Amino acid sequence: MCVHVSAEDHAHAADTDSGPFAVYEVAPGVYVHPGRHVHIDHPHRDDIANAGFIVGEDCVAVIDPGGSVAQGNRLREAIRARTDLPVCLIFNTHVHFDHIIGTAAFAPDIVSGAEVVGHMALAEAIEANQAFFVDAFGPEMQTEDGTLATLPLPVRAVGTQADFDLGARPLTATAYPEAHSRTDLTVFDRKTQTLFTGDLVFRTRIPALDGSVLGWRDALAALAALDVAVWVPGHGASTQDPEAALGPISAYLESLERETRAAIEAGQSLAEAKASVAVEAAQDWELHEFNHARNVSRAFRELEWE
Repeated sequence: MCVHVSAEDHAHAADTDSGPFAVYEVAPGVYVHPGRHVHIDHPHRDDIANAGFIVGEDCVAVIDPGGSVAQGNRLREAIRARTDLPVCLIFNTHVHFDHIIGTAAFAPDIVSGAEVVGHMALAEAIEANQAFFVDAFGPEMQTEDGTLATLPLPVRAVGTQADFDLGARPLTATAYPEAHSRTDLTVFDRKTQTLFTGDLVFRTRIPALDGSVLGWRDALAALAALDVAVWVPGHGASTQDPEAALGPISAYLESLERETRAAIEAGQSLAEAKASVAVEAAQDWELHEFNHARNVSRAFRELEWE
């Protein structure tokens, strides 16, 4: 399934339970498989993050191969349906399962020389979480022969910024201080000015704070200064509109920070803050009933020690 569409057109493409593995060309040579907006307890939890790949003249870069080995295999098949060029780079934008477990499906490419790229803190984070992934996501870790995969560690660590080339296709990977997570990385295709933001940008699905609310807002300010033609978020539809990409998440995090500070200053307990902080702002996001209270908890614990 290969359809050239505008960046906004895949908004709900993956929200059904059947049909082929959808992949859309959001810019020339840039492909995205859109994730579903379902809860982590849903049977399709392995398919909640956007996955993508970029085709150069010499080889292919993969960005976030999905939340299971099976998803990674589907993405690998989608690549093979579009090009015979080898996969040479696999970017992991952070350590969360829905983006990273599919990397194991690319083991044959890694054996052939493909390099896994991530934030300088990613290798340590993967090693620390291997047992957790097996325990919490055993079905997603299963390979075709029924054994459990071991997640490949990145061999190219990005400290601040690093450049790559797929053949007339220069890419820039940028690592960020603690924000959505402690391992956030973006990938920018300079040819089409397409930015894969990882989970620094959420659309439709409520953002999940696993790092620093202050750091995340700083990261969004840095993204806003970039000249981007197509934004590919970690969750939600790609867009050519920077305000659509950054406005809602920036507003939500601003409300989360401002109202958490106010709750702390008013002497509220964490339980009270969960029931009162940014409740109105959260209503604009899908799955807010599952994730918003956790976001308040993370922000509260960060800001109460300032």
